Amino acid sequence: MKALQETEKDVEVVWHAYELRPAGSPPISPEYLAKIENESRPRFNQMMLEDHGVVINSGPFGINSRITLIADKYAESQGNFDFHEAATRAYWVEAKDISQVSVLREIAQSVGLDGEAFEKAITEPASRALYDAEVSRDVRQAREFGLQGVPALVFNQRYLVPGAVPVETLQQVLKQVRAEAK
Repeated sequence: MKALQETEKDVEVVWHAYELRPAGSPPISPEYLAKIENESRPRFNQMMLEDHGVVINSGPFGINSRITLIADKYAESQGNFDFHEAATRAYWVEAKDISQVSVLREIAQSVGLDGEAFEKAITEPASRALYDAEVSRDVRQAREFGLQGVPALVFNQRYLVPGAVPVETLQQVLKQVRAEAK
């Protein structure tokens, strides 16, 4: 997305929450977990290195990301759009457990948010409920779009681009969207 924004200055990126393993999901079988750990993750890590030059050192698999999504909504409400990228990096590159409030507070402080206010907003029931409702709206929208994984990019509420794709693919979709808008 950064590469697309660097070449296409008028592109607005809006991040939406999406839960891979929402609360109440059935447990992952040991066989499937072993397949993920021994096949899928190494293949994904290799692809990210070869295709995007990114070294993946991900955090724990199967954590509940809901608190992180709530934290991101709080950060956005404060006009801070750096938290999302910092939390993403913390999980995928720095192997941090972003389901932990202390880790999220550290990330929030690193991007200029007040740690105490941040922690209060994501842990106290009244304020947490507000941001949790925003996450739920995003999750409902993802279901309406038929999304079943991340990343998933939706252009102009019409074009779905699933998976990590080269910037050239995103530029082609953007060209199509602009052509139809004329």
